[in-house]
Amino acid sequence: MAMSISVQSLGLILLAAVLLQTIAVAVSFMYFNKVLNTMQESFSRSSMSCLVNPNLNFLDAAEKKSDPCWQVTQQVHYYLKKKIAERFQIPTPERRVSLPKVGAHVTGVVSSAEPPNSETVPGLQSSKGYLGERIRVWEGQRGLSFLQNIELRGGELLVPRAGLYYIYAQTYFKLPSMGEMDGETREEQGAQLVQYIYKKMSSYTAPILLMKSIRSVCWPRGQEPGLFSLHQAGTAFLQPADRLFITVSNASVIEMDGRANYFGAFLVS
Repeated sequence: MAMSISVQSLGLILLAAVLLQTIAVAVSFMYFNKVLNTMQESFSRSSMSCLVNPNLNFLDAAEKKSDPCWQVTQQVHYYLKKKIAERFQIPTPERRVSLPKVGAHVTGVVSSAEPPNSETVPGLQSSKGYLGERIRVWEGQRGLSFLQNIELRGGELLVPRAGLYYIYAQTYFKLPSMGEMDGETREEQGAQLVQYIYKKMSSYTAPILLMKSIRSVCWPRGQEPGLFSLHQAGTAFLQPADRLFITVSNASVIEMDGRANYFGAFLVS
């Protein structure tokens, strides 16, 4: 009999403990839920106050970096700007490339090299005081070419003012294959391609060689022509009224494509 009473008492104690624990968990859940709702409401109100706060515009740079409201508004503005651009497909403004104050870039024109003659044999100096054959015609207005305070006259760039100039040029050669030469024979050592950049001064009669580029190539033996290009660049101090021009060897095999043949100069300092 005493044993039965002890078991019942123990069961009642365990039941009471479980009920108390359940009540404690329920109260704790209700308390923390109320705290979370309060924090969420407070955060929402603070975020809205950030968006409508007129005093943000009067903060200095240092205060803006440390102010959380300023960071929130910047993120919101960035997000809205991005979404509006995506929605209405607003194009982003293209970045304009500024041209140099003094500069020129001219491109090749078909059939612009003077035909070979006895005075311009490759490797020999002509009676006019320069090596090679002149390229007398360049395009200065259309396509990729431009003239900025520099004149183009007879294939020459006329320098407007004194200073240090960056000068560059590229020429493109298309050598026919030996099968296209109608029985002509070529020496085994091949061909020598040369490009010259000259300066002509009003105070000096003969042109002055500024730079040259040389490449030795073999005449192509297959059915396809041989394609080669020469490029060079450098700086030179020029005076007003100085003229720049290009000469080449083997002008008859130049392929005067506007994107493969170009010549230019611009003022550095």
